[in-house]
Amino acid sequence: MRNFIISLALLCAFTTAAQETFEKRAKAIAQKIDEITKEEKDALKEEVEAVNEQLAAGTITSAEAEQRKTELAEKRAANIETRTAEVQTELDQLIQDRIEGKVKDQDTLRIGFTWVRKDKKDRKGESRTTSQAVFAFGLNNLVTNESIAHSDYKVWGSHFYEWGFTFNTRLMKDHNLLHLKYGWSIQYNNLRATDNRIHVEDGDQTLLVESPIDLRESRFRNVNLVLPLHLEFDFTKKKFDGDKAYFRTHESFRIGIGGYAGANIKTKQILRFEDEDGNKVKQRTKGDFNVNDFVYGLSAYVGYESISLYVKYDLQPIFKDNPVDQNNISFGLRFDLN
Repeated sequence: MRNFIISLALLCAFTTAAQETFEKRAKAIAQKIDEITKEEKDALKEEVEAVNEQLAAGTITSAEAEQRKTELAEKRAANIETRTAEVQTELDQLIQDRIEGKVKDQDTLRIGFTWVRKDKKDRKGESRTTSQAVFAFGLNNLVTNESIAHSDYKVWGSHFYEWGFTFNTRLMKDHNLLHLKYGWSIQYNNLRATDNRIHVEDGDQTLLVESPIDLRESRFRNVNLVLPLHLEFDFTKKKFDGDKAYFRTHESFRIGIGGYAGANIKTKQILRFEDEDGNKVKQRTKGDFNVNDFVYGLSAYVGYESISLYVKYDLQPIFKDNPVDQNNISFGLRFDLN
């Protein structure tokens, strides 16, 4: 978020009474995002079927059909971003409430990195495949020449968000260690340039140049829709109901190793400044900016119960034809909410 100290505070803070738990509110927000995405995807499916019917009837050509489908997909992607941006306000408020101690974790009190469990009633085992809402946030930057030293982007000002939905399948019938975790996520990778600079297209390249006006903010955002896949090691021990053994997940330490692949669905540059009359101006520019259309990378997480430290790294450079490759890297907190 605003800085990584706030991110760590989420993990380390000690909280007491609250009316609603962090996990419940976070899960509700994630469900809203899931519903928005499903609604837009269902609407797109109906629109594409209508275009196919027109093509079959011969009222439009194949080229016109493909162009129409592309326009519809872009429209629905824009709708998803606009509608989820409204939900982001709720997420910001939830995180602020968590920092101020107004909301507690599900049934665990945390002091630093020491965990004190409350008593729970015994519960029946889970099915071999379960599902979780996922969201993550933290710091974001670019790796240039295998280093992020002397970056062109602000360390504390550049951040990422990710939210999505995953399935978790236990791979062995009688052992709980190995799980396959798979689903979909929307990634928001934000970069804030240093030294009053902006991104401009110069032919096939995208350059970072000094702005002709004094900026209050210069932010470059990439939105990716990806399919993540992780091999998860869950150290939750099996439990017993009498002589019968059963399995639970997300009740102990977890390690996930894997990656993701998908597509860039939007790129935007956001500038904030004051005009000559002293009016505050927010300028949004949507475009190609020579960003790679496809994205793939490696990711991993390690944590306890629903909260993990999370890192992801794009193997595909952010820009297509720049002379120096720059790859996006993110580090922060991840929440897997049953």
